[in-house]
Amino acid sequence: MNALRRHWPRIVITLLPVLLALTHAAGYWRLPLIERLDYYIYDARLRATMPRTLDPRIVIVDVDDPSLQRFGQWPWSRDKLARLTTELTARQQADVLGFDVMFVEPDHSSGLARLREMAEGPLRDANGFTAQVEQLAPALDHDAAFARALSGQRAALGYYFTQTDEPRARGQLPAPALPLAAFPAQHGGVARWNGFGASLPAFAQAVPRAGFTNFVPEASADGVLRAAPLLARYDGPQAAHGYYESLGLAVYRMAKGSPDVAPVFAPGPDPARPLLESLAVKGATPVRIPVDQSASLLVPYRGPGGARGGSFPYVAAADVLDGKLPAGALAGRIVLVGATAPGLQDLRATPAGATFPGVEVHANVISGLLDGRLPVVPDYAVGYDILMVLAAGLLLAIGMSLLSASSAVLLGLATATGLAALNAWLFLHLQLVMPLAVQLIMVALAFAANMSWGYFVEARSRRDLAQLFGTYVPPELVDEMLASPQRYSMRAENRELTVMFCDMRGFTRLSEQMAPAELQAFLNDVFSRLTAIIRAHRGTVDKYMGDCVMAFWGAPVATPDHAALAVQAALEMAVAVREVNDAYLASGRPGISVGIGLNTGVMSVGDMGSAVRRSYTVVGDAVNLASRLEGLSGQFGVEILASETTRARAPDFLWQQIDRVRVKGKVQAVDVFLPIARLAEADAAQQAQVARWSDMLAAYAAQDWATGQNLLAPLLAKDAKKVLYQLYAQRLASMALQPKDPKWDGATRFDTK
Repeated sequence: MNALRRHWPRIVITLLPVLLALTHAAGYWRLPLIERLDYYIYDARLRATMPRTLDPRIVIVDVDDPSLQRFGQWPWSRDKLARLTTELTARQQADVLGFDVMFVEPDHSSGLARLREMAEGPLRDANGFTAQVEQLAPALDHDAAFARALSGQRAALGYYFTQTDEPRARGQLPAPALPLAAFPAQHGGVARWNGFGASLPAFAQAVPRAGFTNFVPEASADGVLRAAPLLARYDGPQAAHGYYESLGLAVYRMAKGSPDVAPVFAPGPDPARPLLESLAVKGATPVRIPVDQSASLLVPYRGPGGARGGSFPYVAAADVLDGKLPAGALAGRIVLVGATAPGLQDLRATPAGATFPGVEVHANVISGLLDGRLPVVPDYAVGYDILMVLAAGLLLAIGMSLLSASSAVLLGLATATGLAALNAWLFLHLQLVMPLAVQLIMVALAFAANMSWGYFVEARSRRDLAQLFGTYVPPELVDEMLASPQRYSMRAENRELTVMFCDMRGFTRLSEQMAPAELQAFLNDVFSRLTAIIRAHRGTVDKYMGDCVMAFWGAPVATPDHAALAVQAALEMAVAVREVNDAYLASGRPGISVGIGLNTGVMSVGDMGSAVRRSYTVVGDAVNLASRLEGLSGQFGVEILASETTRARAPDFLWQQIDRVRVKGKVQAVDVFLPIARLAEADAAQQAQVARWSDMLAAYAAQDWATGQNLLAPLLAKDAKKVLYQLYAQRLASMALQPKDPKWDGATRFDTK
């Protein structure tokens, strides 16, 4: 208990992200970024667990490009569709036939309508022309032929709903699957429409069922089709008001013997507003279909879409019309007729593929209904999210405050892993889709807050000691300043300078294996080498901060080429640390490396501090950016990271752009670079590597992920362990799965220091 009291500020700081996460989980403050991350997690989990097996019960007759080349552009004349229907029902003996195509307009391709106009016009009663036309009418009336082919068959036609200010109704809707009274008047979750485009009455009356093909009432936030509605409410003209079924549900019910369907409700927080729990499909073997409040279900995708996806058998419509299938080849199957030809615009973005055939979405719905393989977001998902955030947050707040830094890291990783594992188990074994994004973000923020508090509190004593012994103008420039003392003043002024932050990586691990005296000797050795290089290039050592040294160029003595001097010093410092690292590795000690941040800009320089202790130092936004760049260098696995202003002031070096970043505390994105060598010293291989890398970054900025991956592949093959190459390979692979963002400026946000 005393330990908890001693660490209460750290616990409170850690609990702040927990409170923010709770407001999101409870719905008081919804962040689109977190919701989109939940989408990505769901998509990744779905792709990882898809069966990727063939379902032979459902066959897709595909109006593909070869079929269009064989029989002409779409829509085909209805006599061809009549032949197609007869072939599928009579010769192939399909059990149920579903059309994911529309038959809204009459077919005038035969010319019958024009012949009748002529018979009623100038050719009326001429040589029996009228009688001849009527004799030909049965053969030329393609719509009637198609209606005859459909009549008496177990077939369902597709139609679509619309919502406009001026409702428009075309064709004939079937009878609604449910009356308006089936749902409570207060239930407003089901999508409502006031217009439709349906099949011609002759076709609608020839089939027992029809279903709407609308997938979502409005596009999801990222345009990816994850859920499909099973019911929709129609309130418009020229058809009965009620709840209509989707094409997938209509075909499924027909395959099960056309049982009735009814909504099942559960009590909600408001007694007047019961919650829609499922749809009950009655019959010999009753089935409960879990749905959300909009009567939609999450589509249980089997695998990638298309004929090559391997989820459903595909048969070209041309092959069916040409009679290439053996008789009875589709006996007892559910057959869906749809189009995958790109020009017919029935391709959707789904978690299983960016260009997924719309007809196969219906097939996946039917397959999932037949198998009972239906993921669902339960009505208690919000409560689960709140409970997980609270439990994990309290564990982290108390545990990390009492543990050592290394143990706290392990606790954070274990907590995140446990949350993800539980989420995956619920999905795999119970088909429950639970939120996860806000929990993971909370863990990351709580860990960062806890570690930051510890770091800054513990570092305060170091900063105080550094200021106590740093009240001096660097002696290496005193002689030069004494030559013209009138030119120099300790008064603060704004000046363009170049500032450097240099930090040793791996120092903490190394220090754990050293005695205090040995550690002191090591630091003195390293700092002596680095300080000598800084002084040799006219730099001013500002201060030493633990295992970090800060320096700047251009003051107190004005130096026009301060950026070039700082860059050259950074390159030599990196070499010096590598030499030290080689020596320590040879002696069996852990290795160390260096992280250097460089920035050139206007900053305030002068004598600053208190009455007790003062120091000649630099402050300002440009200084903060250099500090951020030093911290970011490790993210990219490079030793030196410089800003675009430093690169512009040092044109005699070969530069490699690393990224475009938006660091903590800054709104404006900046380009960051790695100096390779002086141009005069750079060899052809280095220049070729930088050129190829620049082309890859250009493709990355243009969101041309495939080109970026192709350009990166040779670099990654040459140096597969390079952190920078691995980082971009992961970025490109991840972004290739996402839709392009028109607002993306190519910048990466880093919210930590």
